[in-house]
Amino acid sequence: MSLPLAFSDQVYLANGATDLRKSIDGLAVLVQESFHLDPFSPCLFVFCNRKHDKIKILQWESSGFWLYYKRLEKGRFQWPPATGASPSLAVSRRQLSWLLDGLSLEQKQAHSKIEVRAVI
Repeated sequence: MSLPLAFSDQVYLANGATDLRKSIDGLAVLVQESFHLDPFSPCLFVFCNRKHDKIKILQWESSGFWLYYKRLEKGRFQWPPATGASPSLAVSRRQLSWLLDGLSLEQKQAHSKIEVRAVI
């Protein structure tokens, strides 16, 4: 799955379930008050419902918020279990793609990221 807009590599998942009746304002307040992060930063904030079949992604873009919503007709997202350590979990853009494609955040068979500085 690819999002229609370019976005930052900073992605934060809400730990546990979120009441997805919340819209932009309610989710932005969660980001600010629970995550202690700036909802106007160039990050993606991802929320999942209790059944793990719906996801909302909040993103700020220069003049307003984007709210992406995905509902699965079959199956569930492999949402990570809630931990008491933090209200959010920082993941990579790659891990978000895995999650949206129905995979877990940990893909042991995936190629490692390589930082190349020169062509030889």
